[in-house]
Amino acid sequence: MIDITDLRSTIVPKSDQLNAEQLLGGPMTITVTEVRTGSGEDQPVSIHYENDNGRPFKPCKTMRKVLILAWGHDARKWAGQSMVLFNDASVKFGGMDVGGIRISHLTGIPRDIHVSLTATKGKKAPHAIKRLDTGPELSEVLRAIASATNKATMDSAKALASQLVIRADIEQAMDAYRARVVALRATKPAATDTAAMIAAIEKCTDIVTLQMHSDEAENLPAGEGRDAVMAALLKRDGELAA
Repeated sequence: MIDITDLRSTIVPKSDQLNAEQLLGGPMTITVTEVRTGSGEDQPVSIHYENDNGRPFKPCKTMRKVLILAWGHDARKWAGQSMVLFNDASVKFGGMDVGGIRISHLTGIPRDIHVSLTATKGKKAPHAIKRLDTGPELSEVLRAIASATNKATMDSAKALASQLVIRADIEQAMDAYRARVVALRATKPAATDTAAMIAAIEKCTDIVTLQMHSDEAENLPAGEGRDAVMAALLKRDGELAA
């Protein structure tokens, strides 16, 4: 089933690799799981990443230079590192602007990288790679969620989870948060302060935290309080999406 909140899967071209067209909707953050070499002269390196569905990132020579400069020549050590990929519309092929995948951010570097790399035949252009801050470690977030026993500690765990930036980490943290909410409700049912929930929703500044509020709202009993919370969620979702 297609996820209506992310339609990028509907424009994926039939190919054996990540395609620049997939990034038309915006940048993508990936975490490396394995690097393999192939026999192709133009694309000798395949970078596999979490949830790549068999469509690895095959960096061009210019981006391979950037990765070797940043992470070293031993690609076995790249696993676990993350990068942000985007569609650079200025990339040319045969004299035409066709677009291509470029790297904008990397983990594992102490500071931003500024290098001069080949842009077109015989010409070089400056290229900047920014340091990617991935927020807290996923393990730290999961520990905070698992050890939460009341609203204060759940709110603290929620705040920590909202700092995650890698999609797979966010999804895992949200799953753990939902499971913890269910577990706490089963062992210690209590009346929910809907006014406090609405106030927290109105102050929410990111989609991850708003989704967690939505998960909590699903467990509210039917009535005016639940309706008011759901209305606040819809309103804040529209404001954040604007």
